[in-house]
Amino acid sequence: MSSSDTAYPIGEAGQPWGKAEKAAWLARQVRQRSYASDVLSAIDGLRARLDVSEYGRLDYADGSFPLLAIRSRDWRDELPVMLVTGGVHGYETSGVHGALRFAEQHAAGYAGRANILVAPCVSPWAYERIQRWNPDAIDPNRSFYANSPAGESAALLQLVAPLPGRFLMHIDLHETTDSDESEFRLALAARDGKVFERGEIPDGFYLVDDTENPQPAFQQTVLAAVEKVTHIAPADAHGEIIGSPVVAPGVIEYALKKLGLCASITGARYTTTTEVYPDSPQATPEQCIQAQVAAARAAVDYALAHG
Repeated sequence: MSSSDTAYPIGEAGQPWGKAEKAAWLARQVRQRSYASDVLSAIDGLRARLDVSEYGRLDYADGSFPLLAIRSRDWRDELPVMLVTGGVHGYETSGVHGALRFAEQHAAGYAGRANILVAPCVSPWAYERIQRWNPDAIDPNRSFYANSPAGESAALLQLVAPLPGRFLMHIDLHETTDSDESEFRLALAARDGKVFERGEIPDGFYLVDDTENPQPAFQQTVLAAVEKVTHIAPADAHGEIIGSPVVAPGVIEYALKKLGLCASITGARYTTTTEVYPDSPQATPEQCIQAQVAAARAAVDYALAHG
């Protein structure tokens, strides 16, 4: 592998970025799609059947973004809360549209059994720019902790804070893409002044369980539902997926709280992070959205059945 394969056009090798490098990175980010057209308009179409609230607003130099949450209209305090989040990484398109479609097609069907809460696009600036970070070159999905430097993460933490102990399930919808290797992990290494080590993108859908609270039966139930829609990622030659040991077919584990990951924010009994591969020759964008919806439905149904 030549050095040109792992070079990033900003910064000096081995030197973490300062303000100048972050400004240079930000100047390269171009708006490519519309949060208002793609997300806010879709949410507006749900207002007749579901409650919609603004849980925060991100005011950046190049735009202001309302953060919207979708709730069950018949919210009842005695019922468990099921949280579905998408777009923590804005470029992961099926997470956003999977969360929206789940809300549209299925949220009302749980009336009287569960309170459904959906935050479909946690990072709207990054959604518009098909980017992993926010404008400050911060990854929101490593920033879910007190006094978070990421406004996206801080706002979502504030959304769930009034409901301690109420969450039974939280599913966070993500993608793993070819651009993880070609752009985002390269940028991460450059930002942190580290050497980039190329990895392998898994071809298929997989889940990330919590090292501190593994729920293997829950994960396998979600995968069984997804497998009816798209294929499950196999382990690589080392028995791993993205550098982590495969603990069961299609499942790896992370220490969610320690890493500041979104799936850690509720303390729910059942948590998982989905990862689907939209660049697979075996899957279409529509299949990826359907896989996210299938995962969310199976997660809610399992949690309701097992308490």
